[in-house]
Amino acid sequence: METTYRKQIFKQAQEIQQATGKTFAVALAKAWQLYRFQQKLRQGIVVFSFERADGSVRKARGTLQGTERFVKGTGKENYKTVRYFDVDKQAFRSFKVENLIAIY
Repeated sequence: METTYRKQIFKQAQEIQQATGKTFAVALAKAWQLYRFQQKLRQGIVVFSFERADGSVRKARGTLQGTERFVKGTGKENYKTVRYFDVDKQAFRSFKVENLIAIY
């Protein structure tokens, strides 16, 4: 059975709800924001900010366009994190889905 994008969004919303304890409606809105964010990453370079594990805020420039040659491993889908290719550091990075702050 093919996994549709809506199914992925709802799985991600469940993960956000479990991690944050917020209502499902809030988690679903965040999951849709993340879906649109990942679509932008596939189209080109995106400037965004997220909260690090230590509580500080990081502003990053990332993309997923043209990064196939850097991918190693299976690429198994993970609904708890967002991965991106950091343009400045020339390496893959990730952050927890609930920590996305803004997309510029």
